[in-house]
Amino acid sequence: MASVPRTSALESLPVGAAVPALVAALDAHGTAVLCAPPGTGKTTLVPLVLAGLVGAGPARKVIVAEPRRIAARAAARRMAWLLGERVGDSVGFTVRGERVVGPGTRVEVVTTGVLLQRLQRDQELAGTDVVVLDECHERHLDADTVAAFLLDVRATLRPELRLLAASATTDAAGWARLLGDAPVVEAAGVAHPVDVVWVPPVRPVRPPHGMRVDPALLTHVAAVVRRALAERAGDVLCFLPGVGEISRVAGQLGAVDAEVLQVHGRAPAAVQDAVLAGGDGRRRVILATAVAESSLTVPGVRIVVDAGLAREPRVDHARGLGTLATVRASRASARQRAGRAGREAPGAVYRCWAEAEDGRLPAFPSPEIRIADLAQFALQVACWGDPDASGLALLDPPPAGAMAAAREVLAAVDAVDRAGRVGPRGHAMARLGLHPRLARALLDGAADVGVRRAAEVVALLSEEPPREYGDDLAAAWRRARRGGDGYAPRWRTESQRLTRALNSTGHELAATAQAPPHQAPPAIEARPEQAPPGAGGDDVVAGLIVALAFPERVAQRKAEGAYLMANGTGADLNEGSPLRNAPWLAVAVADRTPHSPSARIRLAALLDEDTARAAAAHLLSADAEEVGWENGDVSARRVHRLGAIELTVRPLRDPAPDRVRAALLDGLRTDGLGLLRWSADARTLRARLAFLHRTLGAPWPDVARDDVLLARADDWLEPELSRARRRSDLGRIEAGQALNRLLPWATGQASRLDELAPERIEVPSGSRIRVDYGDGDGQPVLAVKLQELFGLARTPLVAGVPVLVHLLSPAGRPAAVTADLASFWQDGYRAVRAELRGRYPRHPWPEDPASAEPTRHTNNRLRRS
Repeated sequence: MASVPRTSALESLPVGAAVPALVAALDAHGTAVLCAPPGTGKTTLVPLVLAGLVGAGPARKVIVAEPRRIAARAAARRMAWLLGERVGDSVGFTVRGERVVGPGTRVEVVTTGVLLQRLQRDQELAGTDVVVLDECHERHLDADTVAAFLLDVRATLRPELRLLAASATTDAAGWARLLGDAPVVEAAGVAHPVDVVWVPPVRPVRPPHGMRVDPALLTHVAAVVRRALAERAGDVLCFLPGVGEISRVAGQLGAVDAEVLQVHGRAPAAVQDAVLAGGDGRRRVILATAVAESSLTVPGVRIVVDAGLAREPRVDHARGLGTLATVRASRASARQRAGRAGREAPGAVYRCWAEAEDGRLPAFPSPEIRIADLAQFALQVACWGDPDASGLALLDPPPAGAMAAAREVLAAVDAVDRAGRVGPRGHAMARLGLHPRLARALLDGAADVGVRRAAEVVALLSEEPPREYGDDLAAAWRRARRGGDGYAPRWRTESQRLTRALNSTGHELAATAQAPPHQAPPAIEARPEQAPPGAGGDDVVAGLIVALAFPERVAQRKAEGAYLMANGTGADLNEGSPLRNAPWLAVAVADRTPHSPSARIRLAALLDEDTARAAAAHLLSADAEEVGWENGDVSARRVHRLGAIELTVRPLRDPAPDRVRAALLDGLRTDGLGLLRWSADARTLRARLAFLHRTLGAPWPDVARDDVLLARADDWLEPELSRARRRSDLGRIEAGQALNRLLPWATGQASRLDELAPERIEVPSGSRIRVDYGDGDGQPVLAVKLQELFGLARTPLVAGVPVLVHLLSPAGRPAAVTADLASFWQDGYRAVRAELRGRYPRHPWPEDPASAEPTRHTNNRLRRS
């Protein structure tokens, strides 16, 4: 039966007014940027016009690249509906694991990942006339990479290939520059008005931290959904950052008079399709991640509730731990989300944050190329022939540190040779559509455990199983095989895809010329349904595959539930995990929140030491002699390591003296010079020298700071330091004698030490009073009984600096402090005398202390003498 286009629906799409200008721009320039608000038809009408399926244009083959599978399927269905056809006729789609196209297909909607793989196989994109990069504002890494490759193709191979970047909210000027000063065509929207309702939580909530979202915020979001249902008509679309948050909010909405649906990337295709097909008259609450932000219309939605959060990739390059982080959504995302409410009629958006906070949100999402793990990107550009991406047109260049870390990963998995060149193995990895780590595990693990089982475990790793599956990967594998939930069919489809791809790749590798020894093709088995003899049970298989993918994450148990990974990071299992007492683990998923000393294990498999050694062979070190300061003493041992994990440790009987000396110096730096023997005289000498250095400078040495003294260890701690073997030997080094070596003997100034900074000062009474130099960083203090200074007209000087005199009572208690004794006799003494005469009437208190006789005695003692 002939198809009947839905002409009225096509003509009603607002973007139609901009189509002539867009076609003219592409004809004249070959590239263009289309800015069109949500709901205008840029995703559906424009590709049909460019393909000549609508209007009078010539017949062309058009590829539309979407960032997500749900958007690709929805766009293809919508275009086919507009044409009155079935999907697979004039319009088809290809996503990972699913392809619906026919011989007459002229518009094919694909995900950016699929298009990237296609470009690697066929750089010319033979037979394709136009490529539309939809929703380019989202700045996914695959989309940026595809744009760069397509521009390279236009510049070198196919200048006639047309390229259109389309989005509702984007950096139009930036994309126009990237596309060679391409024309920018703007389409006016006729979106219905959307009221903005600001509904911040009544009480403060904790900001997102790592993957964690404050439960109080989720409770607030559920309350806002209930409020919106009561206040307005229509379905509710609620945006939340992830699957876990969707599940928790759904649990709090069980009593609402509406159908509660969950839409996210892991949801079964049938569920996604049902949501996009519209309801049956009953109100719906659709809880969704960012997959519902763009490229599709959810029928019936008049209300949007926005939690204001999003998930972005993060990577800890130092530890090789990639994770997702919860962040505040950008203003561009908030606009996109709000637009969902005005697609079909006037609507409202309830924003769960304060209006005053809105201006502080980032303008656009962070480009993934700045923040994500770049190993897969590095492999793609290396296969393209530009390993450092310096010749590619990118809106943002890849960070140098992230690219260096990515190249290290590629070298570790043998995707590139020592010179960074990609061989047959690297190209095979790139074609598998996996992260290079998982590609390595699939290629190398299949020879030991069989193609099917390797593919099944890698499928678990490429799309993590739900949290309710637990943290034991082998148990999760068994649960996925049993099926019965939404995850199992997706896992089965992906494992079958990998099985087919692996068999194809194995034959290709086998047919290539001999690769370098470290890139030898794996011995792919001929019958994927069977495992080689001795392949082991689920635990063995899962552990091997994970260890091959993440050798730096093989982990040894240190305490119950606590592990040390080969990369040096501690990792903890949750309470109740069945893996808590395993001697070894292969950690598949772990995340480490900022400032946390250890990672939290989310998914792992049992492992044995032999497998850990084999999978992480590049981390094995020969027996190393380690001499250092550990636990407060010199440690000398012979250690065999797997990365940071100590496999065997034996005492080292005769460590080299220079290494022992270095360890002792480390100990002095770590625990301080208090490890030496410091008598009272030694501490006083150090303070006197520090005072002289501060007051007079050279040649008096700087001894106040430990680090300065340790930098001169050769000058004052030898020969005792070189003779020492352990901490107790340091305690026998007399610090005062050692410091004497730093005195300026060569200049003759050393003999003036007692003159310039005397240890004691003789006062008028004849007593020799010790000077307190403190730490040498303040004014020297002379604490003396007031009567012993009678007759002393001026304050004593030390190296020209007046001492700070602490005047004491006959009982040795503080009576006054002065740095100017003459002034004290004139002004301060009278009040002090009155008080002391009352307390100590037996002691002399002359009216004129400057001319009185100094004494240490009472009046009676003086009369007897």
